[in-house]
Amino acid sequence: MGFLVALLTTGIIIVLPFWFIFSKAGFPGALAILMIIPFVNLVMIFYLAFAEWPALRGRNQPTQM
Repeated sequence: MGFLVALLTTGIIIVLPFWFIFSKAGFPGALAILMIIPFVNLVMIFYLAFAEWPALRGRNQPTQM
């Protein structure tokens, strides 16, 4: 029983911050669940780092004179 509680606690500690990061970036927060899968979490970190964030679309356009 203690192992199950520790496993759930660890899962929450890992998933919860990434849920907020994905949500603030404009991606579905449920992508954070993928962070508990080995190797997939590395792919998701690179995806998050190099993908165009939907939350920032339109902000990086140069101003017109």
